Amino acid sequence: MQTYTKSSNHKWLCAGSHASIFISISIISIAIPILIYLSSEDITVKENAKEAMNFHFNVWLYGGIITFLTFITFGLLGFILGPIWVVYHWSLSIWAIIHCLRNPSQEFRYPFIFRIL
Repeated sequence: MQTYTKSSNHKWLCAGSHASIFISISIISIAIPILIYLSSEDITVKENAKEAMNFHFNVWLYGGIITFLTFITFGLLGFILGPIWVVYHWSLSIWAIIHCLRNPSQEFRYPFIFRIL
């Protein structure tokens, strides 16, 4: 295990990567973890940014699937799957932020996602 000191903004960069999902209505939200990934030299910050990018892709994928299913069922599945998707999206993001603020030296791994990066 490596021992090194973390800068004071380390945990905020990690948490910021995961918090960017809250502005996911705009496609620009993925730019935040990408910029953090490219600008940081810390391995933990890079891993958290990469995990946040993977979560963005999953949220968009699941949102697209739910939108398609809602369209073909004339809105019936939207009443069921929409709130589940929102709870999944927000609760995992909040969990990741809390984890990064409490354990800044450990990267967060989202459960139940496809890892593209």
